[in-house]
Amino acid sequence: MPVIIAGNQQQKEKYLGRMTEEPLMCAYGVTEPGAGSDVASIATRAEKKGDEYVLNGQKMWITNGGVANWYFVLARTSSDPKTSASKAFTGFIVDGDSPGLTKGRKELNMGQRCSNTCGFSMSDVVVPKENVLIGEGAGFKIAMGAFDRTRPPVAAGAVGLSQRALDEATKYALERKTFGTQIVNHQAVSFMLAEMAMETELGRLAWMRAAWEVDQGRRNTYYASIAKGFAGDAANRAASNSVQIFGGNGFNTEYPVEKLMRDAKIYQIYEGTAQIQRLIIAREHLARCKMGLIPVMRAYDLRGGNMMGVEVGRGWQPAGHAGGPSGGGSGCENYYARRQRSLSLPTHMGTRI
Repeated sequence: MPVIIAGNQQQKEKYLGRMTEEPLMCAYGVTEPGAGSDVASIATRAEKKGDEYVLNGQKMWITNGGVANWYFVLARTSSDPKTSASKAFTGFIVDGDSPGLTKGRKELNMGQRCSNTCGFSMSDVVVPKENVLIGEGAGFKIAMGAFDRTRPPVAAGAVGLSQRALDEATKYALERKTFGTQIVNHQAVSFMLAEMAMETELGRLAWMRAAWEVDQGRRNTYYASIAKGFAGDAANRAASNSVQIFGGNGFNTEYPVEKLMRDAKIYQIYEGTAQIQRLIIAREHLARCKMGLIPVMRAYDLRGGNMMGVEVGRGWQPAGHAGGPSGGGSGCENYYARRQRSLSLPTHMGTRI
């Protein structure tokens, strides 16, 4: 994904073009033993020497790490510890057969065991400057931009797991009998199925909205995190409920739902943990409020005793006030219209409140 969104034409032809011609694999090398959610703590370093960079460091929990033909690697290029994360890191394309790159063993994980997850280390790995994405210092933004594109499909995978859990639980509930009737006729069971169905459909709509935002050419950070956070949590609830509906059978490896429960957990961890998604959602939500994209209504304002004051962005006006943040007419309407034009947002986002 980093090469898709940030690679130049030569890089795309060399690394993406080959993948359409032969069965090649790539991997996203960001996570390290001491840096997961805290991307700014990455310790892998890249030192520029002439027209090349020399990389040293270790990556961990990398999907396709043991079979990748090339990697996206995020490394620190600034030696100043005070440099902000947005300027301290650089993104590199590193060939899998580079001298000094050593691939680790495949990890035996709790779930999703078909995934080739492992670490790799780099000892004086030489990378030509032609393999730098965009330029030095742009790595952090590239990595975050990639997450915006990869979180919707990860959410789609979580929804798929939820759907499978719902299907298996429904089938079993229609066959299994207790107290003289199928267990689906017990309200306790039917309510669990209903909750699974609701959350599966909501998760599906969430990831589709996040993907649609990309199709419209808009930044989808807010929706991508909502989709990933909600769908990951929903998948875990669906898997747990399916095991509960299966009862003792659900705890046994001869039935499919125990595997679903093991597979579901990772959806709350990779591509940003469930907690990180909430941090992002809160940050994006508040930013939208401050820009005036979401009105904040007040039933009573103590400063002037005016009922139904409206706070939009940094400007506040009591109800009925003719002015506003833009200095004339309907403040809310003008402010919304201005932000809508500058951000190319949908028309409905500039509607008068």
